Amino acid sequence: MSRTMKVSKCPELHSKCNRAVANPSDFNPKDVPHVEVRVGSGESFIFSLISDPSIPNGELGFSMPQRKWAQLSINQDILVSPYWFDKNTAYISQLTVEIDYFTKKNNANDEYNSDEMAGEFLNQFGNLALTQGQQMVFGFSDKKLLVAVVKSIQCTDISNIKSGTAVKSQEAVKGILLPNSAVIFEKMEGSLMRLTGKSKGKIERQSIINPDWDFTKMGIGGLGTEFNAIFRRAFASRVFPPEIMEDLGCKHVKGILLHGPPGTGKTLMARQIGKMLNAREPKIVNGPEILDKYVGESEANIRKLFQEAEEDERKLGVNSGLHIIIFDEIDAICKTRGSVAGNTGVNDTVVNQLLSKIDGVDQLNNILVIGMTNRKDMIDDALLRPGRLEVQVEIGLPKEDGRLEILNIHTGTMRKNEKLAADVDLLELSKVTKNFSGAEIEGLVRAAQSCALNRLVRASSKVEVDSAAAEKLSVCRADFMHALENDIKPAFGSAQELLEGMVSRGVMMWGDEVQGLLDDAKLLVQQAASQHGPGLVSILIEGAPNSGKTALAATLAKESGFPFIKICSPEDMVGFTESAKCLRIKKVFEDAYRSSMSCILVDNIERLLDYGPIGPRYSNITLQALLVLLKKLPPAGKRLLIIATSSRREVLDQMEMLPAFTDVLHLPNLHLGEQVLHVVRESGAVSAQGLQSIEKHLRDRRCNIGVKKLLDMLDMVRQTSEENRADKLVSKLESEGLIDFSD
Repeated sequence: MSRTMKVSKCPELHSKCNRAVANPSDFNPKDVPHVEVRVGSGESFIFSLISDPSIPNGELGFSMPQRKWAQLSINQDILVSPYWFDKNTAYISQLTVEIDYFTKKNNANDEYNSDEMAGEFLNQFGNLALTQGQQMVFGFSDKKLLVAVVKSIQCTDISNIKSGTAVKSQEAVKGILLPNSAVIFEKMEGSLMRLTGKSKGKIERQSIINPDWDFTKMGIGGLGTEFNAIFRRAFASRVFPPEIMEDLGCKHVKGILLHGPPGTGKTLMARQIGKMLNAREPKIVNGPEILDKYVGESEANIRKLFQEAEEDERKLGVNSGLHIIIFDEIDAICKTRGSVAGNTGVNDTVVNQLLSKIDGVDQLNNILVIGMTNRKDMIDDALLRPGRLEVQVEIGLPKEDGRLEILNIHTGTMRKNEKLAADVDLLELSKVTKNFSGAEIEGLVRAAQSCALNRLVRASSKVEVDSAAAEKLSVCRADFMHALENDIKPAFGSAQELLEGMVSRGVMMWGDEVQGLLDDAKLLVQQAASQHGPGLVSILIEGAPNSGKTALAATLAKESGFPFIKICSPEDMVGFTESAKCLRIKKVFEDAYRSSMSCILVDNIERLLDYGPIGPRYSNITLQALLVLLKKLPPAGKRLLIIATSSRREVLDQMEMLPAFTDVLHLPNLHLGEQVLHVVRESGAVSAQGLQSIEKHLRDRRCNIGVKKLLDMLDMVRQTSEENRADKLVSKLESEGLIDFSD
């Protein structure tokens, strides 16, 4: 039975109940719980009722959201009739509600627990009639007033429950909210609310990983292990929905530091990560670009980088997209605080600003900062702790399979266009390019191409290119070998030229003592190369001056087969201060740790320590640094062989340095005339007749001469006539008292 009534304002007392208010004499909610309101346009709306005597007869009170939803105005005539729902199909099983602040100016970052909101919603609005699109007012706890809009309704057929048949929920336009209905909250578009808990709506999320990414196509090779470590720590948590991360109480990794030698692919990997991810275009910043001569501008540049991420975090909360910020040469702006001279303090404030943005009071969870550096030791320690640049991955020199991948990448175009000769074996090249970085392998390919192109240049008065032959051009194995021998040398490779200079006259096997020392030394080299033990073997070869220790040590280093050989010699540190010398020695060892198998040759160790017999005097700072480095184990999986030489064993013993070595080997001087004769014969400096003369003088004689000293004498006597060489050598040995010629 319909009747005409007028629209009036809802009393303040009932403004949050989301029910139409009627005078008890018009409608009694116990008898008529719901009414249907028809407006002039012919549309109808269902409202639950509540009674209040303050409402005049013939009027129906509506709150502002209700009037807005039904497009009602004060004193408008409406047609009102009682409404009863179908008792079997009217009960809501699941309700989805869009939520936002009632007053738009509210932009607080308070988190709203959707589970608590659902309980409060059911408590306030149980048995309330709801319709799709209906606007409501929701006062949640002591927090701000919210506006809710019914997005979707699913109702259950109660008769199925009674009969025991399968229960299915169906989409409905309207229904009655039960105290045990499931309520799901979603944020309205553009809302700044932050919802947590299990009762919030599942948002369709785009996969963070681009499904068709391929590192080989991106021009990165040999970094599979490193990328797996980055993915496991930095991206795995971002693949899962935010709800699961909230249940775990898990925070995403916010920072990655890629460090390692130059040319190993740090910058390339960081730049291509943006292509791998379905994220915004990464912001790529070179460290020095942040710095500005004006006060405060450097810090402002840091803040601008994070501005978009902050806005997204406020709007979307945990559903914010990922913002990637890449810092190339991050050591330029993040040096250890207090280490930069000057009174401006710009470096320190830039570090402080970056720390506060990554992991400050208003920390962001939608950022990933990637830093790259060759000097990890220069970066402030606070930036490396968990919560900041916590994933630190060393991008080291590629191994053999990695070098093969890189060669395949850089020769791919040549193979495709049939410009790579059949005799080029990339597997062979990967084996001979030990300790090459990715950039050096790329340079090797370019150098080989240049060699091939050079063959087509005609030698004439002007530069001409044989265009006919250019069509048939191919890069062959000889081009790569020429580039290896002449053009490209690895920065962390073997010091072959220096080693060749040290053993220019070879190793003279003048007696059993030398052979025994070599046998023991080779066992130690094998120990260093084996996968058993701690990975560190150190050998000290000691003996008198000019006894051939350096040549012997260089021979052992050459024959060890270790791809990285570095020479630490006093010759390279002439004029260095003690601190500069320590830093240079430390860098030699740090470079060695980057290769899987490394050998360091420390020549003339007492000279390295500034030892002088008058005084005596030595550098204690250098001594302590060497003692630490000689005992420091290389990183896991790395092998390090140290070969040192010294002419002052007794001095090293007093310095308590001998125990730092795995073994100490003694190389004596020649002490028998027969040994001297053997060296003279092997040198070929004296004729057969001269050898007979020397043998007569040296038979059964005692001597004390180093093999290097003897070889130097032989080089000198070579400058005389052949018939005088024997007499000259004997007189020289006698005059210097190196051989006892007394009867």
